[in-house]
Amino acid sequence: MTTQAIKKSASALETPMQSVDVLIVGAGISGIGMAVHLRDKCPDKSFALVERRDEIGGTWNLFQYPGVRSDSDMHTLGFQFEPWTEQKAIADGPSIMNYLHRIKVKHDLEKHIHFGHKVLAASWSSEDARWTVTAEKSDGRQAIIHANFLYMGSGYYDYDQGYDAKIAGIENFKGDVVHPQFWPKDFDYSSKKVVIIGSGATAVTIVPVMAEKAAHVTMLQRTPTWYFARNAKDHLANFLRKIMPEQWAYNIIRWKNVKMQDITFHMARNQPEKVIKKLEKPLKKELGDKYNKEDYTPPYGPWEQRLCLVPDSDMFKAIRSGAAEVKTGHIEAVTANGIKLKSGETLDADVIVTATGLKLAVAGKVVFEVDGKPINFHDHFYYKGCMFSDIPNMAIVFGYLNASWTLKADIVSEYTCRLLKHMDATSTRIANPVLSESVEEEELFDFSSGYIKRSISELPRNSTGMPWKLNQDYLADKKILLNEPVDDGVIQFYGPNSATEGHEDLTMEAAE
Repeated sequence: MTTQAIKKSASALETPMQSVDVLIVGAGISGIGMAVHLRDKCPDKSFALVERRDEIGGTWNLFQYPGVRSDSDMHTLGFQFEPWTEQKAIADGPSIMNYLHRIKVKHDLEKHIHFGHKVLAASWSSEDARWTVTAEKSDGRQAIIHANFLYMGSGYYDYDQGYDAKIAGIENFKGDVVHPQFWPKDFDYSSKKVVIIGSGATAVTIVPVMAEKAAHVTMLQRTPTWYFARNAKDHLANFLRKIMPEQWAYNIIRWKNVKMQDITFHMARNQPEKVIKKLEKPLKKELGDKYNKEDYTPPYGPWEQRLCLVPDSDMFKAIRSGAAEVKTGHIEAVTANGIKLKSGETLDADVIVTATGLKLAVAGKVVFEVDGKPINFHDHFYYKGCMFSDIPNMAIVFGYLNASWTLKADIVSEYTCRLLKHMDATSTRIANPVLSESVEEEELFDFSSGYIKRSISELPRNSTGMPWKLNQDYLADKKILLNEPVDDGVIQFYGPNSATEGHEDLTMEAAE
């Protein structure tokens, strides 16, 4: 559906048009971070956040499965401007939500956030040098918003549906089938036999928590996963906070963790055998006689897919106790009472959890147009990992696969503020990364994860070098986005600067 069709379908239900300098889509980590950076570095800019849900938090508000937690440390998943001060560096979902609420209150963001606004379409006009954004409100009406600049903080996966693995016979199962992305509130699995299909980060999180109440938990995997066991608490961080200001301690630990992540990733790619030994040591120690090399040795090297974090070795302890187990095999069919494997073995189950992965979605599935022409993101290249070729005045966050999402969100926010200030200083209204010649192309991600391979044909494209590239290297990106000149001879700036009069800040009344 085109943007015009979306507008026409409910034109009678539109609320009055509003206008802002910057419209932020999504009030999760990316959107909240951009709002704070914008208030700090571009205080003269009017802005609004539109959020489809009725709460901030994005992923951390949506995911309610047992034990939901960060899969990286909070000293890098936290923002650079707001220290993480809790004892546990690997934090649960409610703690992360508390952190985001604290930031929202501290920076007075509530009045800028408009809940129940699902963005449907965004249309760019070069003549007007602005975006026209159509959002559907929770009451069915549509809101039309004009914005000079669009910042997409809508995440990277489909909020409406998870990945459907097409499991044969699943419709025959008489028990409960649950997808972690849509966990039922107050779901009772006490004393039930549970089979969790999958061995990624979500499954690894759920296993030890469900094992506390369930009769038994089986994690069924087609292939093993590499696991990284570490303490949930960062004892050095907790010590440093006792002897120096919190921000100092936070900066030191953040820098240390970034460097360690970088060193580990490159060692995994260059000397995988050394990393394998380090990964296997705590695993063997915790599992004892329950260790079976076949179940814990993937057919790929470390960091060819994302490492799965196991804080305090909780999953290994659940397996060693007998409350949980790992099975490696392929499903032949789901029966009324469980799962039959191709090996002939049958797994009895009262509950099946389909932790089979996410479905990727570019820019929140919003329908985009530029000067009346529909946008297919696979026709466009990433520009510096945060904009797209030939799409003006729009930035987007796609976090790292080998490090914390917020590291990328922070520097994209700062770069966007640099870009806006440059446009003001040069009296220009349009910033367009123009791809004027052919470039050498390479795979967008050097990762073999299933959720990436399934979606590669829908994702933007990648060149072999900057600026037409999405990096998986925070330290390199930080230098490029924060230190190199904004005007790099590639991104084009043009258009007379318009007066700011007539730009109303969106108010909560406008969203009601």
